[in-house]
Amino acid sequence: MRPSAVRLGVVMDPIWEIKPIKDSTLAMLLAAQRRGWELIYMEMGDLLLRDGAALAHMRPVEVRDDLEDWCSLGEGETQPLGDLDVVLMRKDPPFDLEYIYATYVLERAQEQGALVVNHPRALRDANEKAYTAWFPQCCPPTLITRSESKIREFLAEQTKIVVKPLDGMGGKSIFVLEQGGDNVGVVLETMTDYGRRFSMAQRFIPEIRAGDKRILLIDGEPVPFALARIPAEGESRGNLAVGATSQGRPLSDRDRWIAAQVAPGLRKLGVAFAGLDVIGASLTEINITSPTCIRELDREFDLDIAGDLMGAIEARLTAQTS
Repeated sequence: MRPSAVRLGVVMDPIWEIKPIKDSTLAMLLAAQRRGWELIYMEMGDLLLRDGAALAHMRPVEVRDDLEDWCSLGEGETQPLGDLDVVLMRKDPPFDLEYIYATYVLERAQEQGALVVNHPRALRDANEKAYTAWFPQCCPPTLITRSESKIREFLAEQTKIVVKPLDGMGGKSIFVLEQGGDNVGVVLETMTDYGRRFSMAQRFIPEIRAGDKRILLIDGEPVPFALARIPAEGESRGNLAVGATSQGRPLSDRDRWIAAQVAPGLRKLGVAFAGLDVIGASLTEINITSPTCIRELDREFDLDIAGDLMGAIEARLTAQTS
């Protein structure tokens, strides 16, 4: 039997700065609240370790599906994180050292009783770009290196490539390079910091014009519809944050095949919620830090993705206490 009153905490960016019409974390909190769960709000700066105990400054939060007035916060106090039933780690990238330090606190919280979604070790081990290397059969030709010369060789092989950092999100610092094009040198110097920083290069996929599809997985099972993010005119980035438009689509057979390839690895890592990015027939990223697109898909197809996720979390809690 699961606990009668589930206490769910969330670690996120400032809640008053979100865009409620599209925020997936808000969708999760609304779904949990509909189940009668108690909601606790935290930011990264609220987490701490004291003598091996994971603690946090916690504030009760109530949420509303209101574009103008979506939350109310109560007074906070410092409490053990392990006393919560569930902790959602929903802090957006960049995935930097501060993010890694936070996962240490959350891993201690998991050892002390809380179910952390997604598993803190998975957040550290499954970088959203680099984890694609475990599924080369699904991906375009891909290179991860600090070497400018290796990227130049890759560009000569592929003739047109995408270069991006390993720790970003939302289309930040993504460049499309062509063989013989201008500014190749300055882009590679900037991206690799003159050979001191790893970057990813992938063959450019022309099907990006039809959209970069986000496929959501709950406990390894794909939501039956994907959200295609279609680049704005003059853009090559399929990110809503840089002006892409969205269009929902049923999953193709290839989409389902890619999801089936990735799902066992995600389950093994303890990942309850993930987002796969697919362009054309190729997997380009595996997002497990703070996957989005719940609200857009819910509206277009009358789904309740966050409710399904809460159901999966409840099943895990029941399994822990049975």
